[in-house]
Amino acid sequence: MQVAELDLDTLDATTATQAGPAGVPAAHGTGGARSADAVGEPDPDADADAVAGTAARRPDHDVLALRPAPGGPPLGAGDTFVLVRRRGRPVATFTATVPEGADPADVLAALARERLAGTRAPAPEWYGDPPRASVVVATRERAGQLARALDSLLAQDHPDFEIVVVDNAPVTDATRDLVEHKYVDQVRYVREPVPGLAAAHNRGIAAAGGPVIAFTDDDVIADPHWLTALSAAFAEDSRIGCVTGLILPARLTTPAQILLESHGGFAKGFAPRTYDPARPPADEPLFPFTAGRFGSGANMAFRTSALKAVGGFDPATGTGTPARGGDDLYAFVRILAAGHRLRYTPDALVWHHHRETPQDLRNQAYGYGAGLTAYLTALLARRPALLPALIARVPRGLAHARAMTAHREAGDGVPGEHGTHGHPWPRSLSRLERRGMLYGPIGYVKARRRVRGTPLPWEGR
Repeated sequence: MQVAELDLDTLDATTATQAGPAGVPAAHGTGGARSADAVGEPDPDADADAVAGTAARRPDHDVLALRPAPGGPPLGAGDTFVLVRRRGRPVATFTATVPEGADPADVLAALARERLAGTRAPAPEWYGDPPRASVVVATRERAGQLARALDSLLAQDHPDFEIVVVDNAPVTDATRDLVEHKYVDQVRYVREPVPGLAAAHNRGIAAAGGPVIAFTDDDVIADPHWLTALSAAFAEDSRIGCVTGLILPARLTTPAQILLESHGGFAKGFAPRTYDPARPPADEPLFPFTAGRFGSGANMAFRTSALKAVGGFDPATGTGTPARGGDDLYAFVRILAAGHRLRYTPDALVWHHHRETPQDLRNQAYGYGAGLTAYLTALLARRPALLPALIARVPRGLAHARAMTAHREAGDGVPGEHGTHGHPWPRSLSRLERRGMLYGPIGYVKARRRVRGTPLPWEGR
């Protein structure tokens, strides 16, 4: 299945602008210039591959751009996962089939208008001067993927940021060599010997110099506007302690990738939302313990002072530890429990390279279950005062866990509601999630024994 971005001026074909190329608004990150693959007639001197899959602007066509997801092959006929943008801003996804011989722009734009008819345009975007930001990327022995991620981060339209790569318990010099040779004077390299994603993130906190610290993974490609959208909220609202963003698939080439995205993937929808502990949301009876609804670790930012005040990430959680995960969820709840607001914004977009094999998906299912109960165990170990609130939510929490790990038939609605839903969720994966949930507290205890007595990297600074 191919993955595409469709940028529209309007969803109403009868009111599509009649302006020529000069009337097209600039895309995010272009600095006022038109996107190179967006509008106007194709350059007759351009390489054919450079313009393949790109919609040319026509007077009767409201398509500003149609292009493959970053790094993807040219678009053609076949099954297609489509991100719809309105003047650059993500608003929806859907899947469709482009027939042989058809113009993908015509087919996909017509379907987008049909499926999104009657929806409101996003509120006008306004960003003041975003605060200085530090971007932390934790990695381990994946220099090829890391280079792709770093290239996208260096292309950000944010006016003032730094990039810190944390090499977690390396066994070779591949990551150091990559950063110090290809990205010299552009990216900072630090090493964290303690294995585990949370420990690596804590090392990144210690190395970062910005009042806002953003985290992403080495297997993503960041949209050029990602960091600006992610960090701007901190300047707008002093009570914001955390901001999360939208995660979409960069590729859907294997059955495992398609299955994961068909059942929600990592997306949290296209409606901005602010979670305020002073006003618990009525539609979230388990708030704040359903932290998975708030976002994911591949796309999150924190007010640095707030994150340090709650102790950063629990080093006994996360990938690379016996706990298997939960480091991001732990941080979300700690921030909310400290009285800060958490905001989700779909304008902050990263493209994630999902795991490719069935075994990858099985490992992921087990890890999700383990990470969920590991982070809850970490919360109670670090903040026993949360125990009464958690106990009060146990009955609903058990129902939520059963629903989350239930066998899902094709067509079942799931959070995100952006995939094809054309593939049943195997019962074997549901069982693995539940087994992981039973193991999570044990894994956390094992991991905590390993890091007991280890000081936080920024203590004493």
